[in-house]
Amino acid sequence: MPDRRPAGEATRRAVLGEAHVSKSQGNATDFDRGFVDLITEGAWGTVWASDAITKRERSMLTLALLAGLGNFEEFELHLRATVNTGATKEDIREVLHHVAIYAGVPRANHAFKLARAIYAELEETK
Repeated sequence: MPDRRPAGEATRRAVLGEAHVSKSQGNATDFDRGFVDLITEGAWGTVWASDAITKRERSMLTLALLAGLGNFEEFELHLRATVNTGATKEDIREVLHHVAIYAGVPRANHAFKLARAIYAELEETK
């Protein structure tokens, strides 16, 4: 079985940013270190490291799933990461339209609210 940790580390840092990953790793304990390894190797070293689709497309899919399932803390994290994946505001608007139709208007409505706040915050920091 290939060692997916190096690819996972690199991909996670490229998508989420150096500061987030360093903080996350610094907060890991003996209790959750195995979980961090699991997501680094599985999510980041396998799924996100694949070149079958672009990071932009993967970002859009991830945001749709997170919003549709109501995982809004992770939605916020991945929305901020779009500055690294190339998914645009227009892309995300279309994603949230899909969420509204296929997963429910309340989920999309909340995701739009979060997105407006995050985009305003990102504009202020430019």
